Amino acid sequence: MKTEWRIFLIIAGFLFGATILYGAWTNGASGGIEWVGTVALLLSFLLCSMCGGFFWFVSRRIDLRPEDRADAEIADGAGEVGFFSPGSYWPFGLALAAATAGLGLVFWQFWLIGGGLLAVIFAACGLLFEYYSGTRRTAEH
Repeated sequence: MKTEWRIFLIIAGFLFGATILYGAWTNGASGGIEWVGTVALLLSFLLCSMCGGFFWFVSRRIDLRPEDRADAEIADGAGEVGFFSPGSYWPFGLALAAATAGLGLVFWQFWLIGGGLLAVIFAACGLLFEYYSGTRRTAEH
């Protein structure tokens, strides 16, 4: 996790510098700060700082991974990474639902926003519980 927090904090530092430069530049060019871009850059800085801080916090509490060690061999990273779905239609449904909710926001249609958000919740639950079998083993008395 050492690499991740360094990358995020380097990007956060760049975004902070860009925020100051952008605010000063727009103030000098037009006589006033352009707030939309300045706030967007500031929020991007805060988001990268939050992610970098989280990765820094986690990296202090876990053992070093092979990616973080200079003396690691390629074989140290071998093994099972995790389970990835071979083919699922839920991400497509989730994207379609999010696009529907976004379209509702664009045209400011509350019924389309509500339907899209309900579809987002339904699709997210479907994606989350896709491999849940529902069988329980209870102790026999």
